[in-house]
Amino acid sequence: MQRGRLIKGIGGFYYVDVNSEIFECKPRGLFRKKNIVPVIGDYVKIDILDYENKKGVIEEIEARRNELTRPPVSNVDQVIVTFAVAQPEPHFFLLDRFLVLAESQKLKIIICFNKIDLLDEKEYREMIDLYIAISYNTILTSSVQGRGIDDLSKELKNKTTVFAGPSGVGKSTLLNHIFPDLQLKTGEVSPKTGRGRHITRHAELIGIGENSWVLDTPGFSSLAIDFIDEGDLHYYFPEFLPFIDACKFNSCRHINEPNCGVKGAVKSGGISQQRYDSYVQLIDEIGKSRRY
Repeated sequence: MQRGRLIKGIGGFYYVDVNSEIFECKPRGLFRKKNIVPVIGDYVKIDILDYENKKGVIEEIEARRNELTRPPVSNVDQVIVTFAVAQPEPHFFLLDRFLVLAESQKLKIIICFNKIDLLDEKEYREMIDLYIAISYNTILTSSVQGRGIDDLSKELKNKTTVFAGPSGVGKSTLLNHIFPDLQLKTGEVSPKTGRGRHITRHAELIGIGENSWVLDTPGFSSLAIDFIDEGDLHYYFPEFLPFIDACKFNSCRHINEPNCGVKGAVKSGGISQQRYDSYVQLIDEIGKSRRY
């Protein structure tokens, strides 16, 4: 058997990279009986049935270090959450949602703010200083000006990286600048909706060098968080952590409870109102998902 990495799944077929050769594979019937579904990013062992036509069968799926659900991908080292400072206008609740999902999976997080050429520095600095203050690793990029491209490229070496973010923010364009041979399709923001058009049609893991992979994901704006317990949500807002012990109640949700350390920090400026509002909105959403 040959060891490889599953890079794409389409129509029941799975494509496995074995030493830079791609084999079209079907999983063993045993996987279906056990309700085991191969996932992009899986390390697998395949039997090669037809070397000339690159056909094989997935015989074994190695244990996963971690697994995301949307997009479904395994064995990820980091997430680069990519947002544009303009065109489309950034939706900070959506950004916070991406961050919570990545925090919940214990992944290294990098925030990439793209298209900085569209605004004056003072304008985009007002947007991003909040996240820098929380100590998120933040990279500023412009594909037009070539700014930040080298910084972004360095973060990709020897890592499996998920590029996540809404459509139209320039994920594929950035990857094309770093790796011109990729020739990923790029799109523009719709003038009618102000939102990006979906260009990446399916998630695919792309090899960009030895032990280096990127996943360019389809654009999306709705990410399920119903698997997160509302009692754990505050752990995924890193700036809340220094204030949680100051709460009067161990089970404090930081909503209506008296003597809440987190709410006190919001009032004093230790936690931003914008981030706290995102937390409250997510708590409400999780609560509703539990009731239905």
